[in-house]
Amino acid sequence: MSILVTGGTGVLGRQVVRALPDARVLTRSGDGYRGDLLTGAGLEDALAGVTAVVHCATTLGRKDVDATAALIAAAKRSGNPHLVYISIVGVDRIPLPYYRAKLAAERLVEDSGLPYSILRATQFHDLIAKIFAPQRLILFHPAFAFQPVDTGTVATRLADLATGSAQGRVSDLGGPTVWTSRALAGQYLAATGRKAVRVPVWLPGRIFASYRAGYHLAPAHAEGTVEFADFLAGDPRHP
Repeated sequence: MSILVTGGTGVLGRQVVRALPDARVLTRSGDGYRGDLLTGAGLEDALAGVTAVVHCATTLGRKDVDATAALIAAAKRSGNPHLVYISIVGVDRIPLPYYRAKLAAERLVEDSGLPYSILRATQFHDLIAKIFAPQRLILFHPAFAFQPVDTGTVATRLADLATGSAQGRVSDLGGPTVWTSRALAGQYLAATGRKAVRVPVWLPGRIFASYRAGYHLAPAHAEGTVEFADFLAGDPRHP
């Protein structure tokens, strides 16, 4: 079995490569298999002989659709490998522009004719930390909950999918606990030894309302054992 990982140098991709140490890594420069998802250059060479692709690469915007389309086109010319795509819980219910792009990419995968598996996960611990990191004396936090998940947990699931048969859309994957943003902010302050006033933020509109409704959560699929506080403390279970 030969597996290609796109986005293998990213936050999640690095953990997927750890879970699949013999996998090829698609890169636009540096070590790995050279290829450009936006132009399609080099993709067929990178895909030669590949039996599965774990597609973690993201542009964080509309170009995700173009990149996924280019990958699919090259894959169909290179032996129809099993395509494993990582998406986000709530992409079909939260009208965030990036989520719309992820949903459009999902539909491309579903309609591609390739054997595929799609996994939707909740927000990563890394993202929650990034929300809080730039703030100082006042720590603003959104007035809704998160269910942060460790990237190592997500990577293990993706590796399992890549080494198995195509399953279509699989069960969502969420972190072990649904926390209020205020609680997560408190954990961040405790871990960093900082002091700040925690202030909730409420915004109008459908996007914020969708988050308040919990469309980005997956409490029925709480998995993993690494909590946000564990991640902040450098828990060895987080690679």
